[in-house]
Amino acid sequence: MATVTVADARVHYERTGQGDSRPALVLVHGTGSGGADVNWSQTVPAFAGDRTVITPDLSGTERTTDAGAPLTVEGLAAQVIAVIEDAEGGRPVDLLGFSLGAPVAMAVAALRPGLVRRLILLAGWAHTDGDEYLRNSFRLWRELGEHAPAAAFGRFVTLTGFSRGFLNAIGREQVEQLFANMPPTEGTLRHVDLDLRVDVRALLPRIQARTLVIGAVQDVCVPVEHSRALHAAIAGSEYAELDAGHVAFAERPGEFAKLMDEFTAG
Repeated sequence: MATVTVADARVHYERTGQGDSRPALVLVHGTGSGGADVNWSQTVPAFAGDRTVITPDLSGTERTTDAGAPLTVEGLAAQVIAVIEDAEGGRPVDLLGFSLGAPVAMAVAALRPGLVRRLILLAGWAHTDGDEYLRNSFRLWRELGEHAPAAAFGRFVTLTGFSRGFLNAIGREQVEQLFANMPPTEGTLRHVDLDLRVDVRALLPRIQARTLVIGAVQDVCVPVEHSRALHAAIAGSEYAELDAGHVAFAERPGEFAKLMDEFTAG
């Protein structure tokens, strides 16, 4: 466990594994006050055997404190940059951003190209305005979080986060447990507010790192067309799809790990 101070935030991060044969892998979480632990606790062991894995908790999460101002993509990117510099001394890393973490990772790669060797974007998007489905989905998250019982918010986020087949496969007891992973805390709603304002289109031409965009075919949270659009907009990027819902790394962990290993090898 470590912390680094960025502006008014004291940013928590974990550094797992001691592998030096490959660059460190930095995993940037998506929306939710549970942060890195909720997103990556089952994923880190798959990569920590031969490399260091770094998992920051951005503002809005339980383990990072700040003054509570509205979040920006650039502000969260500054936190990731500070974590990389603190943990790796500025050495280039392989950087993965999931969901809201994807535009943050894009900003890191665009603003500090020397820090990013490989960039992986999973279930991400470049801008919210202009897609009425996406905008209204996030607005519904916010309205449920502000006015509905916590269980209703968790139930809706679970239904949009995972595919029908996955939920049926794990069964009722485990599905009910998933509802608690996304409580409508103040921090979660700060993330949702940023979800509604995301626009990193101006940064895309500045990305120099070799990039892999991964879309989730059954994603009803951030439809796969957004991943396809990112691939088209980022020059020289590679593209892959997983037959899964939004949280594709949980639904298809083996396929996800294989894509990551192949892309970051060498």
